[in-house]
Amino acid sequence: MKILVTGGTGLLGRRLVPKLVKAGHQIIALTRSASSQAKLEAMGATAFNADLESRAPLLLPAIDAVVHAAALFRFSGPREPFFRTNVDGTAALLKAAESAGARMFVYISAAGIIMDEAGSPIRHASENAPTFPNHFSAYLASKAQAEQLVLQADNARFHTIALRPPAIWGPGNAFSRELPGAITSGQFAFVEKGNYDVSTCHVDNVVEAVECALEYRHGGRAFFIADADELTFREFIASLAGQQGLSIEGLRSVPYWLASTLGRVMDTLWRIRQQESDPPVSRSMMRMIGREFTINDAAARSELGYVGKVSRQQGLQDVYTDKQHSAGG
Repeated sequence: MKILVTGGTGLLGRRLVPKLVKAGHQIIALTRSASSQAKLEAMGATAFNADLESRAPLLLPAIDAVVHAAALFRFSGPREPFFRTNVDGTAALLKAAESAGARMFVYISAAGIIMDEAGSPIRHASENAPTFPNHFSAYLASKAQAEQLVLQADNARFHTIALRPPAIWGPGNAFSRELPGAITSGQFAFVEKGNYDVSTCHVDNVVEAVECALEYRHGGRAFFIADADELTFREFIASLAGQQGLSIEGLRSVPYWLASTLGRVMDTLWRIRQQESDPPVSRSMMRMIGREFTINDAAARSELGYVGKVSRQQGLQDVYTDKQHSAGG
């Protein structure tokens, strides 16, 4: 197939593009910079210069499918850029992809779009759970709105699928990369001691799900995807820290209500000071990682044929490397 990929130099794209190329697909990857173009071409893709945020109509070459993995992700910051990139950009890509003859559109959504604003624990949620397109988190709100656009665009000639991974981890993941420094500097603290279950998804398992979705012959559906095992957030942090020879014993812990309140205060201070970086603690961050969050991906396993082939033990072996090789290869 001739597949257009967005976000080709991101965490997922760096694993996805080489895998699709190795499978014999012709990959066209959107780019806006010369440095990204060089990286994409090194992975075997053909770079295509285009800007999803441009007011000019997006014109694409003839393609068979799209994998839309690009998104603006931050825990804080002004709301408008999230909606311009994640919602308006997705709308422009949907229109252009259908005009270019694409028959399948795979959107990388986010499992967190079912998180409410109150911080309610979520246990083994299915795809029937409500989403929150007006969430206080601009990221979650924009991803929910973009997913709605994607699923509503499905028709007999243009199938659309949304994949909803929870926390994506693996080589090159910013959270894993920054964790050792946060632990050794004393900046890291648990919420509720981290003793709550979470679902995760290794980046190579997301790649597997994308491959499954590209072969799916139906559309208009969202699918949760996750690693086969669940664990507590504390166990997840311990497993990452252990790869760097670090211990989590003795790390501080705060209650959720206090962490969320501190996040609100920090968000406000950063907004007043017009800081460009995210604050060290934000309300959105605490909502995403500070509460129990597990999902049920039975639909993806039964309908898409998704397995989640990379085990946690396998994933941990190279989590602190960032080799651009074919996922699972």
